[in-house]
Order: sequence, then C-alpha cells, then structure tokens
Amino acid sequence: MKKYTYIFTALALGIAVSCATNPFSGKKTMALVPDSEILPSAFAQYSTFLTENKVVSGTTNAKLVESVGIKIKNAAERYLNANGYQGYLKDYRWEYKLIDSKEVNAWCMPGGKIVVYSGILPVTKTEAGLATVMGHEVAHALANHGQQRMSGSMLQQLGAVGAQVLVGEQSETTQALAMQAYGAGSNVLGMLPFSRSHETEADEIGLTLMAIAGYNPEESVAFWGRMSANSGGGAPPEFMSTHPSDQTRMSNLQRLIPQAKKEAAKFGVTFK
Repeated sequence: MKKYTYIFTALALGIAVSCATNPFSGKKTMALVPDSEILPSAFAQYSTFLTENKVVSGTTNAKLVESVGIKIKNAAERYLNANGYQGYLKDYRWEYKLIDSKEVNAWCMPGGKIVVYSGILPVTKTEAGLATVMGHEVAHALANHGQQRMSGSMLQQLGAVGAQVLVGEQSETTQALAMQAYGAGSNVLGMLPFSRSHETEADEIGLTLMAIAGYNPEESVAFWGRMSANSGGGAPPEFMSTHPSDQTRMSNLQRLIPQAKKEAAKFGVTFK
C-alpha cells in the first residue's frame, strides 16, 4: 500500500505544477500534456485528415470559410495582445479548410487547424452564422480544452487505478461491480460536466471573438435556433450529454450578448 501512496503523491505533485492559464478567464487549468507534444501531433493528424478527405478549394464557400477564419484569428490576436498575452499564438499554424461532407460539423485542433464541413453551411446560412461556428471552435483551441480533456482522461485513469487498489482484496464480482460503478460515476459526475463546461466557455469566448471581428453576436442565437431545428430534438438528456441542451445554450448566449458587445466596443466595434 505504501508503494501506491508514493505513486499517488508523486502524481498529485505533478498535477499541482502542471498548469496553464486560460487567457480569457484568468483561471489555472490542467496541463499534464505540454503543447510541445500536443501541437506537432495535432499538425500531423490534420495533414493526414486532409489527405483522406475531399478538400474544397477555390469556390465561394471555401473562400468564405478562409475569410471568416482570418477575421476570427485577427480578433483573437487583438484581444490577447490587448490583455497582456502577446506571443500566446506564436506556435499556431493557422489553416482554414472546407471539407466536402454531409456532416453538420466543424472543429479546430490545437494550434489553429480548422475544418468546416460543407454539411453545416445550410445551417450557418449567413456569414455571421459561420462566424458563430468558427468563433466557437477556435475558442476551444485558445482555451486549451483539448489539453484539459487529455489531462482529465489521465486523472480518470489514475482514479481507476486507485479504485482497483481499494477493492483489490475483494472478490472478482465485487471488483467488477466497483469498477463499473466507478466508470459510470466518473463519466456522469466528472467527464460529462467537464465537457459541458468547455462548450459553455467556448460559446462565451466565441461570442466575444465574433463581436470583435465585426459580427453581431445576436446572430449566434439565431444560428443555434436553426441547429436545434435541424437536429429534430433527438439529443439525449443534458446530464448524459457532452453538450448543453440547445435551449440552455441559447439562454446563456442571450445573457452574454451585452458583455460581448461591451468587449467589442473596446476595439471600436459597435452594433446598432
């Protein structure tokens, strides 16, 4: 047992010193995997993804994705530089690609590698709708959510080891039930709320970025209304989901719009 105590103490000390600062909230976040490992891996995965999927280039929509992406990137740089985070994006290698796919989705890997699927464009509908999506996805990268999810997964695995140690002398049936309970509990009470909090934070940051980029943040609520209609109400209960419900999301955005406009006004961007 003493051996495990040493292991857990060492890991706990590692966690305590392995932190990053969220430049938008100022809060410390877990960073058990450094950017020096995450970014090269993300860049390599992105390159592989592009070779395995149909990239749309030269079209009006492809140019729009790149144009909106650049505006969001510039907004992020303006915000970070103005708030004392000069150089925060020095290791980013921005790319904005439109992929021919019916999937209604978009994502941004750590380091600014963005993909928008053509299937989401009928839902974004407007340039501001696309800015809502791209601002949200870029926000995940800027707030190091990928790094935090990796760190959270490592902690979940550590907890599993601890649970196994605690019941190690029990019967095989008891051990199996205990591990099943730990797996379900750590997901519902830990990882899923963790993920939902990331989505909510990305909405808030994305709202600020789109506003600084010149897009009216009120358009975000209209976009999520269209997303809700497109999904047909087939989402699982919120507590079992990695994302907040559409209604929760739209209510949060409505509440945050005045603050996003206030931030944009600091950069000379105002809305009627």
